[in-house]
Amino acid sequence: MKISKLTASLAAALLLMQPAAASAEALAGDINGDSTADAADARILLSFLLTESDTCGDAEAADFTGDGQLDARDLTLLKQGIMPEAPQWILEPKGTVHTGFATFYGGGYEGGCAMLDPVSRDYWITAMNLADYNTAELAGAYLEVTGELGTINVLVTDLLPEGAKGDLDLYTDAFPLIAPAEKGKVPVSWRIIPLDTAEDAPVSYRYKVGSTEFWCAVQVRNHRYPIERLEYLNADGEFVELPRRNYNYFEAQSGLGKGPFTFRITDIYGQVVVDENVAFTPEEITEGHVQFPL
Repeated sequence: MKISKLTASLAAALLLMQPAAASAEALAGDINGDSTADAADARILLSFLLTESDTCGDAEAADFTGDGQLDARDLTLLKQGIMPEAPQWILEPKGTVHTGFATFYGGGYEGGCAMLDPVSRDYWITAMNLADYNTAELAGAYLEVTGELGTINVLVTDLLPEGAKGDLDLYTDAFPLIAPAEKGKVPVSWRIIPLDTAEDAPVSYRYKVGSTEFWCAVQVRNHRYPIERLEYLNADGEFVELPRRNYNYFEAQSGLGKGPFTFRITDIYGQVVVDENVAFTPEEITEGHVQFPL
């Protein structure tokens, strides 16, 4: 859906914006400078995230998080401000069908960009285009993919940098199940479905190698649906959001302490679960206590 832009792109956008847009009184979200934050501004930001454009109108107004880059989080906060009465954090309705093209390759079970190793050979796997992958938002998503020969389920474990929105790169042995291998590239449709192993098991967590009480990165696994947001309960009793990194971990620059932790997790459909007493087990996978509803 959205491609993260680095600081260089934001700097270029700031140089190109109108002088009035740099005013300290600029309205947050008023990207086009019409004194209103509305759907028109959301469309401008979405277009920027999906293209190679170096300008986004008033980039300062668009950078809701203040982190020096424009990405999916800024778009979500803009939409939240425009429609405060709407359910928050919903990427798309359940069952939304996507279309694109499928190719095939021999990777994804080891060393995939989603960093889900070890990936079980019980699953067919796929790489996903940058736009839909969206800074690891759909890492670990479970998809139902349909082609001319049939339908298969696949796990998103890797990235397809050159793919257009909707495109997938299936594992070599999976492709012939949906289309003749000699075709190489075929039209497909796909939708997100519940992860089957989540039916009778809770979410789990993996702390990145090198995590300590002073710096920590945590990955959520075995989630029924893709994860939109991860927060932890701090010492003041407040939930604090952890920024997601491209390598499919949520990072705490100052660490989370020694644990155990309380996490609040939101999926792409706006469903929220709170997981208490989660152990801190660096470099290991630890099981949680909750799961998302169907």
